[in-house]
Amino acid sequence: MSNQTQIDQITERVERLLLRYEELQRTNALLSEQVNRLTEERDSLRSRLSAARARVDALIERLPESLGHTAPTPAGTER
Repeated sequence: MSNQTQIDQITERVERLLLRYEELQRTNALLSEQVNRLTEERDSLRSRLSAARARVDALIERLPESLGHTAPTPAGTER
């Protein structure tokens, strides 16, 4: 095999590697953006959940004491 053929093969491989590298960089950037969006969404949902819990706790506190200690009965049954 001649030196020129070897150089051509190495050149072709390097070019393919560079293309693959650029593709992986683009994929990594897209995945990083997705992680950031999902992290923001998770944080927003956690905040909303916390606010909802606070509202439920406030409503429970407003219940009369007599209602606060009674267990709910299953639907269709009587006490």
